[in-house]
Order: sequence, then structure tokens, then C-alpha cells
Amino acid sequence: MSLNSYVDKKVCIITTDGRNLVGTLAAHDHTTNLVLKNTVERVIRTPDEGEPSVEVPLGLYIIRGENVCLVGLVDEALDASINWAEVKGAVIGTTKH
Repeated sequence: MSLNSYVDKKVCIITTDGRNLVGTLAAHDHTTNLVLKNTVERVIRTPDEGEPSVEVPLGLYIIRGENVCLVGLVDEALDASINWAEVKGAVIGTTKH
């Protein structure tokens, strides 16, 4: 699958270590190395944690292809309607190679 149709669109990346990154895909190559603009990391807390979930701004961000587990388009209207501080969920596990 080619990521060409995702360039300049908001994407969500799940990494092999379970991180959730959201940003605008600026560039990619044939080994799935990715460059994201306006990137944030969403740290989703579990329901038993007292702290709210957070979005950590990262700005321009490069992700090595070997660390990419999933790339998906973001529904921007739906995404903007969610208060991410109130979202709770289970921890995403890591993957094995």
C-alpha cells in the first residue's frame, strides 16, 4: 500500500512500543520512515489513574519505519469534537518482531 494519498492529511500512528502519535504526514519513503508536522503524542490514562489524559506537543517528528505498527487517516471533524483530557482507556501493548 502506498502512503502517497495520506500526504498533507492528518494521520494517527501507532508505534511498535504502543505510542499514539497524531500529526500531518509531510513525507514518507519506501521503508515507511515517516515525517509528521504539528505532531502530538496522546497519552491516554487508564480509568483507575487520577490524572487526565494529555496531548504532548512534539512539532516536527520523524518515525523510523521499523517502529511503525499502524498508519490511519484521522476524521478531523470527529477528532476535534473529542475532549482528549477526558478519554480513558487500556494501555496498548507492544509488538514483537
